[in-house]
Amino acid sequence: MVSAIMAKGSVPMETKKLSISAKRQITIPQKFFTMLGFDKEAECTVRGNELVIRPARTNTGGEFAEQILADLIAGGYSGNDLLEHFKKAQRQVRPAVEAMLAEAKQVASSESGYISYEEVFGTEEEN
Repeated sequence: MVSAIMAKGSVPMETKKLSISAKRQITIPQKFFTMLGFDKEAECTVRGNELVIRPARTNTGGEFAEQILADLIAGGYSGNDLLEHFKKAQRQVRPAVEAMLAEAKQVASSESGYISYEEVFGTEEEN
């Protein structure tokens, strides 16, 4: 049985009761499978007391590729030199994001202080 209800922000939401097998398996209804674009993998997340299942994200690692290339080209790199510097920059993206997330988590849990916008960029009077 599929039921339609209105969720937060008036976004339509469909709900369907699923059976769970003895092996703790469920089957995603075909309509939901197609509508959400599932393929071979799904991500499963616990959010509060909810289990969220969504299509697996394909992380190509190229989220910043265009910006990295533009910066390197503007820096005068080309050919094999461009390729080598691009590979190096690509490898640095994930650790940098992970470090930012770890720092944000520390700040959120009050384990460390934070830096204000003014401390980073100064005030307009200083510029």
